[in-house]
Parts: sequence; C-alpha cells; structure tokens
Amino acid sequence: MGAHDSAVVIRTANPDEYDAIGELTVDVYVGEGYVQADSLYVTELGDTPKRAAAAQILVATHEDRVVGSLTVARPGTPYAEIARPGELEFRMLAVSKTARGLGAGTALVRTVLDIAAAESFEAVALTTMPAMADARRLYDRFGFVPVPERDWLTPSGEQLRVLRLQLS
Repeated sequence: MGAHDSAVVIRTANPDEYDAIGELTVDVYVGEGYVQADSLYVTELGDTPKRAAAAQILVATHEDRVVGSLTVARPGTPYAEIARPGELEFRMLAVSKTARGLGAGTALVRTVLDIAAAESFEAVALTTMPAMADARRLYDRFGFVPVPERDWLTPSGEQLRVLRLQLS
C-alpha cells in the first residue's frame, strides 16, 4: 500500500458518521480525564446530530474509519461560546488514540484555518483546558496565542483558556 492510500481525509461529516463521531469525542474527553463521566457536557459531546444542525462538523477519516472530528462554530451561532464578530471558533477537537501520529489533528485544524480564510474571517479562536497538553502543542505550532483576558470558568469552576490566531 502506498503512502497515498493511507492519507487522512478531512471533510464535512455525513449523518451516517454521527454516532461514531459522538462515541469518539466522548471516549477522548472522558477517557483522557478532561470531562467527568457524569458531567452534563458528556451528553453535548455525544449528540452529534444536534451539533450538526447548528454548526459544521468536520470529520477525519483514515482508511474509511472515523479517526477524528471537530465542530466549527460561526460567531452568533449556538455552539459559538467565545467567537467575537470576525472570528471563527472551533470546539470539541478529538482524535482517536489509535490514530495519533497520522496527522489528523493537524489536518483538522488546518482545514478550519482554510475555511476561515475562504470566508474572510480575521481570526480563529478556541477554548482549551490546561490538561490538554497534546492539543496545546498542536495549537502552538500553528501560532495560536493565549488571550488571558478572555479566559473563563465552567459552571463547575474548571479553568478554560482562550487561544486566538490572527489571520493575515
């Protein structure tokens, strides 16, 4: 099998992939300890059809398996928590443990940046948790910078950090 055959493909998710995306997202967030299993947020992470109705769900596939996903939220839409006018936000980045190293996370974030540029957004913004070290390294490589004055707390008091990438 050539290297080309094993490329990660990024596109908007199809409804028949929503269950797999929901399971993957919950597995990553709960399995890696970012979210408590009994948190109300688990329901939100798992409900891909609801997210897809109000936001754009990107999926990463590798050899026809769902290996990653994220949610793209335009400002003023229900899933945009922190996006200001002119900012595209993304949330719920998750890459399956078995697919780490394939470049799915990088490709998903790059796709968001491409969408933002194509739609003339000034910047891309996201919220991350201090525990998400792998994701943070990825964001740092792209040049996202902390915006401490926009950091916020979850209802349970968890510290969340806002990162932003200004597009040229």
